[in-house]
Amino acid sequence: MHLKIHLKCRKYEIWALWLFSFVSGLVLLHFSIALILINKEVPQSRGMLYPRESETREVRSLDGIWNFVRSDQTNPTQGVREEWYGKDLSRSRPTIPMPVPASYNDITTDNLRDHVGTVWYDRKFFAPRSWAVDQRVWLRFGSVHYEAYVWVNGQKVVKHEIGHLPFEAEVTHLLNYGAENRITVMCDNALIQTTVPQGRITELPNDDGMTIVQSYTFDFFNYAGIHRSVHLYTTPKTFIEEVVITTNLSKDNVGGEVIYSVKFNGSAVNEADNSLYVRAQLYDREGKLVANGTSDEELCGSLQVDNVNPWWPYLMHPEPGYLYQLEVKLHASNDDLLDVYRLKVGVRTLSWSNATFQINGRPVYFRGFGRHEDADVRGKGLDNALMVRDFNLLKWIGANAYRTSHYPYSEESMQFADEHGIMIVDECPSVDAENYNQELLGKHKSSLEQLIHRDRNHPSVVMWSIANEPRTREMNADSYFQLVANLTRSLDKTRPITAAIATPWTDDKAGRFLDIISFNRYNAWYSNTGRLDMVTKKVVEEAVAWNKHYNKPVIMAEYGADTLEGLHLQPAYVWSEEFQTEVFARHFKAFDILRKKGWFIGEFVWNFADFKTAQSYTRVGGNKKGVFTRARQPKASAHLLRKRYFALARELDDSSFPEDLFTYIADMGKVEENT
Repeated sequence: MHLKIHLKCRKYEIWALWLFSFVSGLVLLHFSIALILINKEVPQSRGMLYPRESETREVRSLDGIWNFVRSDQTNPTQGVREEWYGKDLSRSRPTIPMPVPASYNDITTDNLRDHVGTVWYDRKFFAPRSWAVDQRVWLRFGSVHYEAYVWVNGQKVVKHEIGHLPFEAEVTHLLNYGAENRITVMCDNALIQTTVPQGRITELPNDDGMTIVQSYTFDFFNYAGIHRSVHLYTTPKTFIEEVVITTNLSKDNVGGEVIYSVKFNGSAVNEADNSLYVRAQLYDREGKLVANGTSDEELCGSLQVDNVNPWWPYLMHPEPGYLYQLEVKLHASNDDLLDVYRLKVGVRTLSWSNATFQINGRPVYFRGFGRHEDADVRGKGLDNALMVRDFNLLKWIGANAYRTSHYPYSEESMQFADEHGIMIVDECPSVDAENYNQELLGKHKSSLEQLIHRDRNHPSVVMWSIANEPRTREMNADSYFQLVANLTRSLDKTRPITAAIATPWTDDKAGRFLDIISFNRYNAWYSNTGRLDMVTKKVVEEAVAWNKHYNKPVIMAEYGADTLEGLHLQPAYVWSEEFQTEVFARHFKAFDILRKKGWFIGEFVWNFADFKTAQSYTRVGGNKKGVFTRARQPKASAHLLRKRYFALARELDDSSFPEDLFTYIADMGKVEENT
């Protein structure tokens, strides 16, 4: 906990850890040459299956309006010392209503937006009497940013650090069945040099004395709170805890194989007991049983699927995103049914070389976006309406992929990507990493372990991104990213590894540990601002240099220009819609030159939609590089990009044009007659 140690100074508390962070920075500055990073084990996640109802399970949502209290910024540990979790929050402080899931920052009309430190939530719920009989009860959070402490009926049940990832705890023995219960959450949004992502906290003088300020180098707002759904769910005493899926296809893509491995958790049996078995059944989209089988004694097995429907990306096949439903039944040795869990499965293969990336044996050219989970009022809170709108826009514009920049996105959005055939470059929360040290390494590796554990069964996930714009020229960057990459491969050998790198190739120390090179560069924006004549050649030269240096496939992971919606200037001028359109066109020309070389495999615009950032004189209400506004309406560049993406789909994947892609201008036959 960032608040473990505090001391009195100038009549208020300041965190000793801030001082520690400052001193650590000096130590790193003067003694970084001697710093040796050690490859330590990271804790392994267990369970965390997405909550689903079945014959043996119940799921209850705790989403809604919770009670909310902010701590004093100068006294962040007060609630812990005074044990606010031991009673209703309203008995300790006046509370306000707060929606869950949502970021808390933009809900009120005061200065809660820039609060630094801890906030508190609580709510009450009933646990039915039926749950007390032969059931186990679990409390699960989809995400709390950044660090969370959770109590149930005054008893601490779980602590979790690193936002954007789920965590859970068993609460069976803490509940009052047939009666009311209370859940209390303390959330800490402070980012320091050993959090993922990193930040700094400083004291600065203001009109009333001193104030606490959070700063960070990444270019998106540090939204905080209970960002995703909170669930209670039940399982039997002995239940399915984990299901791991891998798939294969025959060379002609006619036959498929679904390989499964199951782990169970039980109070009456242990994993050395080989008397349990799994019955697995696979159903197609119409609900027809297409394969079934019984596991071996280790609860592993495979299902053979004839005339398989492979999972294809959007626009690569008439039926993209084809999913089967796998039904997993855990049986006791006497054939009693213990537990049932169902999940969607996409059957596909991935392969890559030093020049190509293939899915189901066909080359892939990525055309998509970097994105953010970001919206008015709710911040990074889960919003199903917005999610559906975003996927409709992705398909409207002809994209086949996006990167979860710069953190794991909601589980619901990952499921939606599976269903719609949108490929995902799945990125962990490490952004702008610097000052490499042992504690940071441990948390970085843990974030990847949790991410892979959560998303390993999604067919849409085709690549792991282990960082965004890390300072890869720094000392220790090579050993640091070697350890991070090695861990990632040890957890999943079926997907390639990348990282979005902004360091020039001449100084980079991380690329050699990646399978695919992704680079970010903003020609005519951050460099040579406004010079549209300095884009195409520079993009080509840099991509060629990356490939020549590492002999690996290359993706341009970010390019773009800020654009104020409705600003029109001719000739094109920075911030205008005309300028963004011209910047895109100059990049398109470079990409087409690069595609002919055989190893350039994708283009990702930055960004899908405008998003909020920290306050800055370079940001008018946030980052405006989106092709859609924050309200998800298209700028002029969106229509150009749509024509580009569908033209690529037609050329590369034999896809057809949408009927509304081109606007009618004139009967060209009559025009030719008149001329």
